[in-house]
Amino acid sequence: MRRHHGALGEEDEGEEINLTPMLDVVFIMLIFFIVTATFIKEAGIQIERPDTVSADMQEDAAILIAISANDEIWIDRKERDPRGIREVIERLHAENPKGSIVIQADEDSTNEMLVIIMEAAKAAGVSNIAIASDNT
Repeated sequence: MRRHHGALGEEDEGEEINLTPMLDVVFIMLIFFIVTATFIKEAGIQIERPDTVSADMQEDAAILIAISANDEIWIDRKERDPRGIREVIERLHAENPKGSIVIQADEDSTNEMLVIIMEAAKAAGVSNIAIASDNT
């Protein structure tokens, strides 16, 4: 049997759709995608890497260091002083001891700055160092 409403346009309060389970599923999916997303590490500046004939892919790069054309050092999107590079590398290497260092040197940067970073990495105890290049 049908219920009789007192006046036209009144709705029964018990006939609302419960959206709580649907919202729970949406939030669980959102959390899943955030947790499983791959985050791209960037040094902080755009550089022009030199070309190379042969190169090996570096899989587990934990620390990206960029050297700009005017020899500025960038780590974690911050410009760093060459004298404090060792401490920064030690701290970042402690967070991921199995990771390696990838140095992205601009083709117009000097070799002196590259050597300074490589010596600081060796002094910090990192032995796996790679130099990024464009493969031709």
